[in-house]
Amino acid sequence: MASNQSKRPIIISESIAEAASWYCAFFLVALILLCSFRDTTLIYEDIMITGTQLSEQPCDEIYVVGEGETLHTISDKCGDPFIVEQNPHIHDPDDVFPGLVIRITPPSEPRN
Repeated sequence: MASNQSKRPIIISESIAEAASWYCAFFLVALILLCSFRDTTLIYEDIMITGTQLSEQPCDEIYVVGEGETLHTISDKCGDPFIVEQNPHIHDPDDVFPGLVIRITPPSEPRN
């Protein structure tokens, strides 16, 4: 009988720990879902950049990679062959994804 009473606090603490872990897991899933639905707007040096503005002015100094773009197509579009050298956060030129922010050096003469 003494051994049953000594095991009782262990069982209670295990059930409390299990409930706490489920609450933490639920909270983390909810937090991930909330973060994935928030508005993605980039503010860089008091200039607000959104997805629609990027297509209107594709070759500003700050460029956000769009769906289906590669560094080669961005380089052709913007006239900057040195994108990888100017962006040290790009470790693999083939690992470009939508939403990646890169720095573009605009050509000295505007392209027609």
